[in-house]
Amino acid sequence: MGITREEITLTNEGDLAAAARGYITKKEARSVTVTAIADTGALRLVMPESLRKKLGLEILKTAPAALADGEKLEIGLTEGVEVRWKDRIITCDAWIVPNDCSVLLGAIPMEGLDVMGDPVNQRLVGVHGEKPLGILC
Repeated sequence: MGITREEITLTNEGDLAAAARGYITKKEARSVTVTAIADTGALRLVMPESLRKKLGLEILKTAPAALADGEKLEIGLTEGVEVRWKDRIITCDAWIVPNDCSVLLGAIPMEGLDVMGDPVNQRLVGVHGEKPLGILC
């Protein structure tokens, strides 16, 4: 077994809403494709401050936290981020850490995407198969 890494696309949800209302074009919505670590030990989407700035996400609140290595720091919680993996999309908030780190795709967004880790093949797979998802409520 090893670390599962997957390519995901992150987009500023506020930008998508502005594009839907005609304030900006869809191409102007800030978006980035990254290789994330699928980490069921993390609850949420976690990204570094540098990526938050690139996406133009606002910090809604901050809280003290401890990382897996015991480091204590102040982290921020952002406004909505669209997470896209293949044909699957979820909008969630993200925890922001001040230092450089890999993007972590935690258990909550993975559940929303209806995916789970396949540790033998080190990839994400659909919980209910690989066919495209219908509309979820």
